[in-house]
Amino acid sequence: MTTQEGPATTGLELEDLRRTIADVLDVDIEELTDDAAFVADLGIDSLLALEVVVVLEKKYGLRLEERDFPLITSLRTAYELLRGKLGPA
Repeated sequence: MTTQEGPATTGLELEDLRRTIADVLDVDIEELTDDAAFVADLGIDSLLALEVVVVLEKKYGLRLEERDFPLITSLRTAYELLRGKLGPA
């Protein structure tokens, strides 16, 4: 992990996020493409989706509001939401 590309995103890196979410969802990292829908493509239920939220809150030291939960539907949407909460890229 010695690669640094582009502007700092306050510790948010897409591939790190992919590994974290794949681990929580217990799916192969290759299955977790940027646009794979957690529910439709990966069959994730609401309890597991909530677990993703809790892990992301702890990992990135932020609090997601309940209104944000439906926005976390894929790796890409999770990344965009977190990037918005953590500050400009």
